[in-house]
Amino acid sequence: MLPKRTRLKSFDYLGLHRYFLTFCTHDRQELFTSDEVVNAALRQILRAARQCDFAIHAYVFMRDHVHLLVEGTTDSSDLREFVKLAKQLSGYGYSQKKKGRLWQPSYFEHVLREGESTTRVIAYIMNNPIRAGYATQWGEYRFIGSDTASLDGIAELLRDNPQPAWEP
Repeated sequence: MLPKRTRLKSFDYLGLHRYFLTFCTHDRQELFTSDEVVNAALRQILRAARQCDFAIHAYVFMRDHVHLLVEGTTDSSDLREFVKLAKQLSGYGYSQKKKGRLWQPSYFEHVLREGESTTRVIAYIMNNPIRAGYATQWGEYRFIGSDTASLDGIAELLRDNPQPAWEP
């Protein structure tokens, strides 16, 4: 279980910022193995993103965690509120169907700085299933996507902009 993380004291998590996020499942259980569970969680995360003014540029559901690249779309976009709502909505939906907990407390976040490449983070997310041995190329893994671009568009972006690997 992730310990409760201290957020940056000098940063308010409001506005037009980009974030790499990781949410882990309760006790790191391998819960994201079916379309039913992944699609239900994704629907609620997208709902929270709309309500909290966030764009989801990339996501990947691994067996026991999800990675997201999100960006605030208004000056009032509040990352803490988005994460709280996303985990609350998806966790409640899961508990109603499966009678268990979906998420462990807390989450990992990395605030992308001015010079950090969005494309490099998208590549990291999309290549996660390959690094884990779930696929040989990212297009064959079914639990990846974006709310702002098609997978073909992402493939073209990554092909046309090769960059060094990014690590959170």
